Amino acid sequence: MNWTRRQFLATGALAAAGASLVGCAASPKEVLMNPSQGAASAPVSDYFASKFGITRDVIDRVLGRALSRGGDWGELFFEHTRRGTVALLDGKVTQAYSGVELGMGVRCVCGEQAGYGYSESFLPEDLLAAADAAAAIAPGVRASDIRRRESLEFKRYYDLAIDWDALDVTRAVSLLQTIDAKARAKDPEIIQVQVTISWQQRTTMVNTSDGIDAFDNKPYYSLRMNTVIKHGEEIQSNGSNFADLDSFEAITPERVEEMIDEAIADTRILFEAVKPKGGEWPVVLGAGASGILLHEAIGHGLEADFNRKEASIFATKMNQRVASDEVTIYDSGLFEKSRGALNVDDEGTPGQKTVLVENGVLRSYLHDKISARFYGVAPTGNGRRESYKFYPKPRMRVTCMDNGTHEFEELIRGIKYGVYCRTFTNGQVYIGPGDYTFYVKNGFLIEDGKITAPIKDVNIIGNGPDTLSKITMVANDFQRHKGGWTCGKDGQSVPVSLGMPSVLVSSITVGGH
Repeated sequence: MNWTRRQFLATGALAAAGASLVGCAASPKEVLMNPSQGAASAPVSDYFASKFGITRDVIDRVLGRALSRGGDWGELFFEHTRRGTVALLDGKVTQAYSGVELGMGVRCVCGEQAGYGYSESFLPEDLLAAADAAAAIAPGVRASDIRRRESLEFKRYYDLAIDWDALDVTRAVSLLQTIDAKARAKDPEIIQVQVTISWQQRTTMVNTSDGIDAFDNKPYYSLRMNTVIKHGEEIQSNGSNFADLDSFEAITPERVEEMIDEAIADTRILFEAVKPKGGEWPVVLGAGASGILLHEAIGHGLEADFNRKEASIFATKMNQRVASDEVTIYDSGLFEKSRGALNVDDEGTPGQKTVLVENGVLRSYLHDKISARFYGVAPTGNGRRESYKFYPKPRMRVTCMDNGTHEFEELIRGIKYGVYCRTFTNGQVYIGPGDYTFYVKNGFLIEDGKITAPIKDVNIIGNGPDTLSKITMVANDFQRHKGGWTCGKDGQSVPVSLGMPSVLVSSITVGGH
């Protein structure tokens, strides 16, 4: 069969929606043949209107079509993303990449079911075809109404005027060459330097039938380097990186020097490292980077969709004690310029802070609009998606543990034998029960209450909720890790950040000799 792209889009989405045509009562609202008549005249984003002709009339027509068969509410998500990467290996450019992503996703929500379609073009007929596909989820009795809408105002945690798309690539290449030269000048045993800068200017607009117009413009970037050092016949490698929602000018000489020094020091120390004894030992998880274990082994288990489906071990533990009273965990979009910060989420909910565990008691999950309706609570601003091709899901932003009351030395002092884990890599987590394995890239032995030899080739193996329950001390040295973290879930990747103070866990399985 020779189908047009539009026919393929509509047929594919209709087939997907057809399996879910259940549990939606018809809306009592009257049919809106021309939704623009019932909408307020609030302005839409000048960006999408001036560049692509996405006017109020277009928005109303497409949103009205998405709700033409009924449904509880509808949503449009417009996106224009420009991204680039430049990579340098041993002073030579090995990759120079740029790309553009442009499109619109449309969702019709009917009870707990959702119909979804998307278009890779902004032609009105293509947008309407995507809306028809999303509308197939509804029972086809009456159209739903569209509330009066107004542009959402919110506090900004990054500068919407930044434009990475205007970056002269020669500046990026010059920066990477400078980093390569500086690193080699600091250590004559370096045999390889790899440096990469990546950026992404993500401009989005959300328009919903329940009264929201929201515009955002996120200026992501990350800078990372890896060094390989040969000392005698032994070769070791390690790296460092940092990332923000900021401009190229945020990459200051001071931050570059700090990254170079960290990469070299963390590589050098591996030549002195030993393997600890394997077994169940007390473990001190260091401030900052240990937040990856908090994110993976605990944070995912607190995303509401897993709990709604009873796939998480936390599904039956709301308002129950899950940790000692020293432990408070939260997820926030309010960290200024942090990679996981959100002025507004991908459903039009303003950025906010959500306390998940308060003094050891589970208080909330991370919600998008659908899970919030299921639990009868307000959305927490965690509805996120990789792009317009995906519908949003509950996802983390900046996941952190609050400071405790102890000095770092107190955590170490009473340990006869254990390990201090500072940085991690190559983690694996089974999200439902929270079982994890993490490779410790940099760490140290703890012997007789003191930090001694550096360690290498170490895995820690445990269960997130069990580890959470075994935290006996929380230090007062909170750090938000500066690295460029990306979180994957159900085939979607989104930028995130994390942080925590140092904590003492009474026992974790340590894989050693």
